[in-house]
Amino acid sequence: MSRVKQAAKSTMIIIIFTIGSKFLGFFRETLIASRFGSGMATDTYFVATSAIGLLTGLISRSISTTFVPVLSEIEAKEGKEGKISHTNNMINIVAFLSLALIVLGITVAPILVRLLAKGFRGEQYNLAIKLTRIGFPGLLFSGIIGALTGFLYSEQRHYSSAALGFPLNFVYIIFLIFLSGRFGITGLMVTTVIAAIPQFLIQLPEAKKAGYKYRFVFDLKDKYITKVLYLSIPVFIAVAISDLNVIIDRTIASDLIIGSISALSYSNRIKNLVSTIFISAIVTVIFPLLSKESNRDNIPGMKKIMAYSINIILLITIPSTVGLIVLATPIVKAVFQRGQFDEVATLMTSKALVFYSLGLVSTGLRTLLTRVYYSLQDTKTPLINGIISLGFNIIFNLILVRYMAHAGLALATSIALTVTVIFMFYKLKRTIGSLGTVSYIKCGIKSGIASLIMGGVSYGIYHRLYTVVSGASGLRNLISLVITVILGVTVYGILCYLFGIKEVKDIFDKGLRRNRRADKTRSN
Repeated sequence: MSRVKQAAKSTMIIIIFTIGSKFLGFFRETLIASRFGSGMATDTYFVATSAIGLLTGLISRSISTTFVPVLSEIEAKEGKEGKISHTNNMINIVAFLSLALIVLGITVAPILVRLLAKGFRGEQYNLAIKLTRIGFPGLLFSGIIGALTGFLYSEQRHYSSAALGFPLNFVYIIFLIFLSGRFGITGLMVTTVIAAIPQFLIQLPEAKKAGYKYRFVFDLKDKYITKVLYLSIPVFIAVAISDLNVIIDRTIASDLIIGSISALSYSNRIKNLVSTIFISAIVTVIFPLLSKESNRDNIPGMKKIMAYSINIILLITIPSTVGLIVLATPIVKAVFQRGQFDEVATLMTSKALVFYSLGLVSTGLRTLLTRVYYSLQDTKTPLINGIISLGFNIIFNLILVRYMAHAGLALATSIALTVTVIFMFYKLKRTIGSLGTVSYIKCGIKSGIASLIMGGVSYGIYHRLYTVVSGASGLRNLISLVITVILGVTVYGILCYLFGIKEVKDIFDKGLRRNRRADKTRSN
């Protein structure tokens, strides 16, 4: 199977796994919203998970991203056995560092809470400290998962890592259905830690198929591990800055009306659905290919891979942005509005969703461009751009929160992301030369026109269906929403084909050729 076909197959399987995982994730979020609503308890929980998520994300993402290009280098020089040996060394060193961070985190939890939620007082402040301390042991598995993910990616094995959400969500769902009434929000945080264990276990079978065998290696002088840790420092800080944007939003929101933090969290998760399902799948498969082309000094090959990926990201994120804006309230209502999650919470969440959606295109492009820089073993440029993004986010937060409350915080995030992507394109052009920007612009304009038409059609279809479909309000909304999305995607696909967008025409033409071959086979 050719590399392109293998990449396409891997991408589709990852998308399928991710859709299934995200479906369970939305079910989990729906249960959280239903069981705990949008108030003091959830605000506190989301702040505590921000503190834990900051460090788990820092460890796992920084290691998995920097480990891939270094493992490609190791395999070229030392072969498969050398790569396995260095992977074991990385796992053991990261486990040791994680244990040290757990002890430190539990100790400084009150300081973390004060920094992350300056508006918390009394009972809420004490609860936040308690939840933060409970969650810190989850760090141990995040580092190990990150190292194994890097090894599997270097082997072009993506399936178990794409399926990590399944065991995590199953553990959450079991707790929320059967135990949440007894153990409350504290039990939910304990579940966060327990859920990391099956995530680690699910990776082991695929790692063994790739030839991985664990043995104890602990060599702090390993030059490749030193290189990974050196490259990880800027990534670590860059990821921290990215998470700090969310934390700063929540810190400022802690001074707003109750439910503001929860509204930002719920809306951000809806927006991230698109980037997680599609963008992450594309980038996961593309990153090892970019790393190999970089190790070969094949810049034209890198540009070709990058150009195709950017166009695909534009074709996905532009219509998704329009769709989320047009259908924000129906989407939030369908996903969350039940139990303790009332109409006020729906209104607050949908407002934030509209403005978070404006940054969806930039989110996708930044994710890809960051991996391009990492494949070049340049981890400093994403860090610098992350600092720029953080600065713009703070400035616009302070301005817009005065006039738009929590929705202004969402808009500030989108503006900061857009500025960051512009800087990243500019620096990359100076580094590797012409990027073929004109082709991206043409694709973006055609996709934008098709998306606007789709948005107008979708708006009319939804409101027409809602008036004619019978049944309870929630059921009418769900049926109308599902039909609208299906028809909207169909309209968008047809328009992109008519506009002559190459990537879409290739998909349509390939499907037509397969149908013709199938017809000939049946006729014979």
